[in-house]
Amino acid sequence: MKVLAVYHNKGGVGKTTTVINLAAALSKKNKRVLVIDLDSQANTTFAAGLVKFQDEIHDNLKDNYIYQVIASRKDYSISDVARKSDFTNPPFYVVPSHIDLMEHEQELIQQPQALTRLLKKLDDVRKQYDVVLIDTPPSLNLYARIALITADYLLIPSDLRPFANEGLRNVRRFVNGVNEFRDSIKKEPIEILGVIASKLGTATKFREYTLPRMIEIVEQQYGFSVLDSKIFERRETSKAIERLKEVGDLLIPDPISILDDDPKSQAAEEFEKLAQEVIQLVHI
Repeated sequence: MKVLAVYHNKGGVGKTTTVINLAAALSKKNKRVLVIDLDSQANTTFAAGLVKFQDEIHDNLKDNYIYQVIASRKDYSISDVARKSDFTNPPFYVVPSHIDLMEHEQELIQQPQALTRLLKKLDDVRKQYDVVLIDTPPSLNLYARIALITADYLLIPSDLRPFANEGLRNVRRFVNGVNEFRDSIKKEPIEILGVIASKLGTATKFREYTLPRMIEIVEQQYGFSVLDSKIFERRETSKAIERLKEVGDLLIPDPISILDDDPKSQAAEEFEKLAQEVIQLVHI
């Protein structure tokens, strides 16, 4: 089982879209996939179709999500909390997040053991999954730290623009700090797979002239390699994630992966290529 954290401390770079469609693409390559949502915004949980309630009374996540996994020493195993997502076929599993997660950060900071609980609990399901993708908050907080302590590999989504590039300096410092802790628990440094260029414009001139220069800047000035795969910003991808269905008088989220919604599209092909590159890089 290989564990990948998908992290950048800047938001709006396509992190959630990358996580769930990469999970779908890996699942379609017959990999057993678990997604863990460690972001209190719970965008991945929404995108995976696990939010099917309209109010707090019917909220079936708040008592059984990633917080309980981290907070409890013996209870709330991964198997107890993981839920099947119908975002793609074949399905993958998700340990959901919840908007309440942020309220628990200070409480968990007081528990040093919380830093390694997810790591230990994943050991119990090592034979159940081939790959685990951890979606992270766009910050330098406790949950991002837990993700980078837990993961074997780091994938950094970025639109390669100057603001995101400057954030790479924070990513580098954050990783260095996490690696010191990993060393203290006899765990190898996290392996940085590189930057996955995401949310890219599709204009021909941009692709031919601007994009190669942006990649060169990231590699030469910031010291991160850029993956060969590229994810372009396409309306059909977000449209599939935002799909709704009517249930009685209600509109319920009914997201689907671009690989299921339009499997012959350029967007689907991009995520298939990313999955294949990840498989080769981490030897799944």
